[in-house]
Amino acid sequence: MSSSFRPLDRRAMLRGTLAAGAGITFGGLLFSGTAQAYSWSRTLKQGDNGADVTELQIRIAGWAADSAGHSRVGIDGDFGPGTAAAVRRFQTAYGLTADASVGPNTQAKLNALEQSDGSTLHFNWSEFVNQTDGTFNGGKLSASQVKENVRRCMYKLEALRKKLGDKPITVNSGFRSIAHNADIGGATDSMHLYGTAADLDVPGVANKTVYQKAETCGFSGLETYNTDHQHVDSRADLGRDWWWEDGTI
Repeated sequence: MSSSFRPLDRRAMLRGTLAAGAGITFGGLLFSGTAQAYSWSRTLKQGDNGADVTELQIRIAGWAADSAGHSRVGIDGDFGPGTAAAVRRFQTAYGLTADASVGPNTQAKLNALEQSDGSTLHFNWSEFVNQTDGTFNGGKLSASQVKENVRRCMYKLEALRKKLGDKPITVNSGFRSIAHNADIGGATDSMHLYGTAADLDVPGVANKTVYQKAETCGFSGLETYNTDHQHVDSRADLGRDWWWEDGTI
């Protein structure tokens, strides 16, 4: 469960100044304060497997479905039918040929959604750090694991933003340390402790609309939209059961 606690506005914080542990490589991305666009070495297609497929899956995970359903893109390095369908949705949304072939044009669009520090085009690390100390420390996973989970959440949020008509999304609460989560009365096993959750505000868009679009983005945890924010998380990625508080499934 999330909290209605709202943090200070961190959008003005400088990008890339937050400590997040030692540099860790995830699928070609270096998290040590700087990062380069992913080096796609081949055109990817259904039937392929490998670390580059895993990275692809992370980046198109928010395109898991066309309508509400317990659908998610498996992050397993195996380019199967689910990955192909998500790629087609991504390609359609960005005006590319929807052939599920991930060649130079699709790869360029995927890289255009990445910032130089490994965050995404419309979301900053500073929006997701623990509010009391500005780091990814003190949760239920290592800082590097938390940061990777946050990165994956960012890509799903990029898809959600696109589906909402490119409406800006404010992240009110991202990662929380165990201590901070306890201080604000968060659930003892909150998904915020793992870096897989975010509490959102989309000015001018009803929470119910945000909720319904999030049902197509592979988010396996959705708190009721009858609050002052919309909570989303990816608990199924941690092996947890799906939980859509207002879902019909």
